[in-house]
Amino acid sequence: MSTSPSATELRHYLDGRWVHGTGPAIECRSAVDPDRLLAVGRSADTQQIDAAFAAAGKAAGGWAALPMAERATYLLRAADQLTGQADTLGAELAVEEGKTLAEGIAEVHRAAQVLNYVAGEAQREAGSIYHSPRADEQIIVGYRPLGVVAVITPFNFPIAIPAWKIAPALIYGNTVVFKPASAVPLLATRLVQALEAAGLPHGVLNMVLGPGSLGDELLAHPRLRGVSFTGSTEVGRQLCAAGAARGIPVQAEMGGKNAAVVLADADLEMACEQVLLGAFRSAGQKCTATSRLIVDHRVADELIEHLCDRLETWVTGDPLAADVHMGPLIDERAARSARDRLARALDSGATEVFHGTAPAGKNFLPPTLLEVTNDAVGRANPAWNEEFFAPVLTIVRVDGEAQAFAAANDGEYGLSLALFTKDLGAALRAQRSVDVGILHVNSESAGAEVHVPFGGAKSSGYGPKEQGRAAREFFTHSTTVYLRA
Repeated sequence: MSTSPSATELRHYLDGRWVHGTGPAIECRSAVDPDRLLAVGRSADTQQIDAAFAAAGKAAGGWAALPMAERATYLLRAADQLTGQADTLGAELAVEEGKTLAEGIAEVHRAAQVLNYVAGEAQREAGSIYHSPRADEQIIVGYRPLGVVAVITPFNFPIAIPAWKIAPALIYGNTVVFKPASAVPLLATRLVQALEAAGLPHGVLNMVLGPGSLGDELLAHPRLRGVSFTGSTEVGRQLCAAGAARGIPVQAEMGGKNAAVVLADADLEMACEQVLLGAFRSAGQKCTATSRLIVDHRVADELIEHLCDRLETWVTGDPLAADVHMGPLIDERAARSARDRLARALDSGATEVFHGTAPAGKNFLPPTLLEVTNDAVGRANPAWNEEFFAPVLTIVRVDGEAQAFAAANDGEYGLSLALFTKDLGAALRAQRSVDVGILHVNSESAGAEVHVPFGGAKSSGYGPKEQGRAAREFFTHSTTVYLRA
């Protein structure tokens, strides 16, 4: 690839207008070829952030006063916009972020699915009525929007994650100041353009582009009433602390070091397929990706052989090519960090079981299998306890279910677990004993459906869960009304 002769001009969306930034220069480069410049512009400055919040504040009252059914129509029309452009936007996503074309198209469709599902809130119950101990009285619990909320999203799902935050914020009557990850402004812009084309009133949604430090300015703004964040645990904890200091609710979906547990009775062919997809699709750049494989020693050799055989045919390369399974990491810094962590893991005693092939490009990493011992030394290895966010899977052998579940619980994260077994009792015991927010039985650790809660335990999550009806718990506050005739 070569440098694009006509890079897209990056602009901010403030009060229904697309405006040039007045802060430092920013740019977007292709994950596939970092020499290819996709977009250029200037970051938002403090005055433009103020303008975004002023617009959102001005629009808040009128937006909240609209019937929810009317708010839903904007989401439905935006969903239609995305569906009609899914192939084009999916290809743009693949070039910008590095997912394969099939994954990129699927993500655009997922964003549309989120908008359609959330719009359905207009047909669901809006509150609850309770009996009162007093005559001629009812107790009604209803929900009101927080007001102006900030949405801060990561690079790895550049249109789906913004959709699953912005859509519930809007349907429940909030107005939004949106800051996407600086590495992926194009797909974020496409989502905002779809909502603009749907006729969304001015000021209801505002977007500012810029580096991560822009999030600090959003959190410090006096008009802010809540922030929904997805990203690293380190940054998430900083936001949570700052929000707590101001008394502002924070919803944070953070890191994961997710395990796949394969018990001795598992269907090994199915387990191999699902572990492979969970670990290596999207180059391992999912918070729910499988990065630890805990396998009963009685079937470990056979499962590892299956995995190595499959990875021999795993193609890493240009994500737009039809035969490619995995594209690059998002940028050179991410690739360099993953390589450094991998080197430290090997220096600390991890054994390399498989090392695949990948193009020589700066951002490409091959699929890699490591193995560590099931003891204090093995569990101290970076490959076991640090989130690489890369196509690296670390294996440990255990003796039976109890050891497997103990290993799965080991560490600070508790997002997702994939369990492979034919024993229903084992699945129920895992639900009781492994501290995670999501448990998959006989399917990969990655993936989430729009109508059920999503989020983690321990250091993987803070505040109410996302998606499904759980989203209402964050984007609204309840009002209890004692109504007496």
